[in-house]
Amino acid sequence: MKCISVYTKDFGLFSDIYEEVMESPPAENEEKIIEGVTVSGAGEVPDQYIERMRVKPEVVVMKEKERNVTILQHGEVFEICLPSDEME
Repeated sequence: MKCISVYTKDFGLFSDIYEEVMESPPAENEEKIIEGVTVSGAGEVPDQYIERMRVKPEVVVMKEKERNVTILQHGEVFEICLPSDEME
């Protein structure tokens, strides 16, 4: 799975920039600034990563079924995890 990190704890701001991030995701190890928020291509994560994060009480898990995207929120970061072939 590919992972994109969005460094904000503000859900409203994340929601505002989400579509822009999805339309033009950063490459692996690339950083972009969108509306003052750092967005980073975090590269590949193992499929088990989501399951490991899901059991932590401080992690919120959201799912966008249409695109098979999983969003994890913890601390001051949102992680957008999507199948590797979705970003190619």
